[in-house]
Amino acid sequence: MAPNFDYPFELRPLEKEDGGGWLIVFPDLPGCMSDGETPEEAIVNGRDAVAAWMAAAKEAGREIPRPGELPSGKFIARIPRSLHARLTARAKQEGVSMNALVSAFLSESLGRREGAEKAL
Repeated sequence: MAPNFDYPFELRPLEKEDGGGWLIVFPDLPGCMSDGETPEEAIVNGRDAVAAWMAAAKEAGREIPRPGELPSGKFIARIPRSLHARLTARAKQEGVSMNALVSAFLSESLGRREGAEKAL
């Protein structure tokens, strides 16, 4: 059984320290994810997550992307070695990958900036 709406998804096991089970993420729907004890349960829960994401987007008046419409989300950036070292240390301290840490930092920064622009 595949998630509804034909959106591509990524399914991967969660580490035991993260609670175990499986994580399902929908790259075309920012922030849309779920989990389950088994891959099958994660997929079923993912269907619910997509439906909830769609409802929230409609309620907020946001446009809903079509499957495959968004860019891949991958980019490469050259940064100073000192910044790389600081990011590596912080990711280790937080217990996350550097990709997850940088994604969180970028999201937080954009959210603050967009909030400030709306306040003007």
